[in-house]
Amino acid sequence: MTKVNPYKDSDLGKKEQVTKMFDTISGNYDDLNRVISFGIDIKWRKKVVNLVKDNNPKTILDIATGTGDLAINLAETKADKIIGLDISSGMLEVGKQKIKAKQLENTIEMVLGDSENIPFPDNSFDAITVAFGVRNFETLEKGLAEILRVLKPNGIFVILETSVPTKTPFKQGYKLYTKNILPLIGNLFSKDKSAYKYLSDSAAVFPHGEALNNILRKIGFINVKDFPQTFGVATIYTSSKE
Repeated sequence: MTKVNPYKDSDLGKKEQVTKMFDTISGNYDDLNRVISFGIDIKWRKKVVNLVKDNNPKTILDIATGTGDLAINLAETKADKIIGLDISSGMLEVGKQKIKAKQLENTIEMVLGDSENIPFPDNSFDAITVAFGVRNFETLEKGLAEILRVLKPNGIFVILETSVPTKTPFKQGYKLYTKNILPLIGNLFSKDKSAYKYLSDSAAVFPHGEALNNILRKIGFINVKDFPQTFGVATIYTSSKE
């Protein structure tokens, strides 16, 4: 898998670069995402919530939670405890304000932490989610192995991630949008011009569909399935643990 980092001239590792990038763009990340995705990401997250809800989880871990959009949506599951984990303190602070405004502090806890060294014991969570975060892992396999470790047996793991359409004309339209329009929007609204170029470049090279399914199976996940969304511009993956 080709590695793409946010800042090509930086001596920092990918993990540190991703942290710096999200700290920088945290203030306008939510609004810009709505513009970039035309708001469709809200519907995708709703589907993730419904998949999790079907398993009646008591404990949920939302990894790469960012500003907490999915963690907040997951409150609909009536879980006793939801943990939002992220390496960016800037994103978490925005999320904490949103959680406070919705009076969900007793349900959702935002935790500063690393997806490749999850600060919880084995078999801790009934459900684990990652929305648009696995492609930011420094070492994908290590992050997935950690997720498997803290997921309870028979628990559900759901990934929502960008993917690349394979059918004409969606493939060509997606390439045009991500290569030309997406960085332009990012440049107009964000003070970090590298950030949204990285987000589109990393999406283009990240394994999707059966390629990611096979990585999940290799790590040890079972019942691996994928569900392409909106002509294949995103995919939802579900899996479990024995």
